[in-house]
Amino acid sequence: MKYFKRILKWLLAIILLGFIGIVTFIHTVDFSVSEEQIEAAFEDVHYSPEFRNFSFEGREMFYVSIGDTSKQALLFVHGSPGSWDNFLYFLNDKTLLEKYQLISVDRPGFGKSGNGIPERSLAKQAELINEVLVLENTSAILIGHSYGGPVIVRMAIDYPEYADGLVLVAGSVDPELEETKWYQIPVHYKILSWILPDIIYSTNEEILALKNELIEMKPGWEKINQPVSIIQGGKDNLVPKENADFAQKMLVNANVYMAIDFEMNHFVPWNRPQLIKNEIHRIDSVINKKP
Repeated sequence: MKYFKRILKWLLAIILLGFIGIVTFIHTVDFSVSEEQIEAAFEDVHYSPEFRNFSFEGREMFYVSIGDTSKQALLFVHGSPGSWDNFLYFLNDKTLLEKYQLISVDRPGFGKSGNGIPERSLAKQAELINEVLVLENTSAILIGHSYGGPVIVRMAIDYPEYADGLVLVAGSVDPELEETKWYQIPVHYKILSWILPDIIYSTNEEILALKNELIEMKPGWEKINQPVSIIQGGKDNLVPKENADFAQKMLVNANVYMAIDFEMNHFVPWNRPQLIKNEIHRIDSVINKKP
């Protein structure tokens, strides 16, 4: 019996040490691009990026801007989780910099915009991110990936004067497709959420609220009359293609173009950046009536 208890104690000690090791590892994982990578990305670019912080409505916000401010602006909005540098290699693209001012933002709850302090309201996210355009004194073509999709839709609904057009990239916009997973509920409570990094806590919180936020937003879709490109992959296991079909159905007053690739997955900004650039140019052509 003593031998058995000794073995049990050792097993419990090993499990505890393993658990502590896992938690420590999770909290030391860095999801962001390093400073060295950021510097390297911009070293051959004619323009210098501007890294900007501001406070608005009790929140600290951060964004990056680069390029000629007299040109058409592009505003990139990342998914969940994510950060402004998800679009780093758009911001240093010389062909884009020839034609556009490029802006990428840390959404509320991520990066330097209050990492780990989630914002569950799409309307509030839209307000906070739109303040970037207010500060830059410009309107923009809005590009939103994944969760960034419904954020830019809400921006176009609430602040139409700042939205020149939209590029929805695998956007999570259909409330009927949002289902709460069993493992999301425990993370909602702080007693368990401490195990996970702040970025994952923010992700969980805003995704838990997304279904109701999308339902609340449904009547506003008809207000959107800017040109819209919808990019969607047929092999997207995170945001099903039916989201694109929903967006097309809801955009009754907009000029809509569907860019569907049935062989493409969810990670379009990394795997198919040229497709996003093509749709940016398409929206720009519609805005400026170019052939």
